[in-house]
Amino acid sequence: MDKQDIIKIAIVGPESTGKSAMSAYLAQHYQTVWVPEFARGYCEQLTGDCTFQDEINMYYGQLALEQELLPKANKLLICDTTFITIKIWSDEMFGRAPQEVLDQLPKHTYDLYLLLNIDLPWQDDPLRNFPTKREHFMAVWHQELKALNANYVVISGIGQPRYDAAVAAIEGFLDSKTEDSISDL
Repeated sequence: MDKQDIIKIAIVGPESTGKSAMSAYLAQHYQTVWVPEFARGYCEQLTGDCTFQDEINMYYGQLALEQELLPKANKLLICDTTFITIKIWSDEMFGRAPQEVLDQLPKHTYDLYLLLNIDLPWQDDPLRNFPTKREHFMAVWHQELKALNANYVVISGIGQPRYDAAVAAIEGFLDSKTEDSISDL
């Protein structure tokens, strides 16, 4: 399959919404690969506070990881977050985002974004910073996705119903693509 034919599904949302677990589940369900969040491994190696240059490094790392895994995808590529996260975090922490991120956001899109709702209980983690700002970041995610005119679905629920909702959203998207292809004939 040509890499241009791969459908890219982005799993996004505020902290502690189950993005990594959802990505792993969907990759297994669709028998494909998933792109882990580059920033997690990067930040685990930091010995001090994250800098603006670190945000730029994470942007390039996320892109490189996605490009590395794209040829291994089986029809769908599941992406555990995207570099929109770099914009959101940079805006929050530094009051601005790296220009390369701003330049690429409208060009580097995904076919479908699954925005995971904040209805899961907060899970403490040394790399998570804002347990009291989840509603704020959920609103920011809506704003960012709307600014990109992104095709997105909010996924809610706990446990298996959450996973089922994500699969249903993907299946609905795939069905609509099939209908579009038939109507183009």
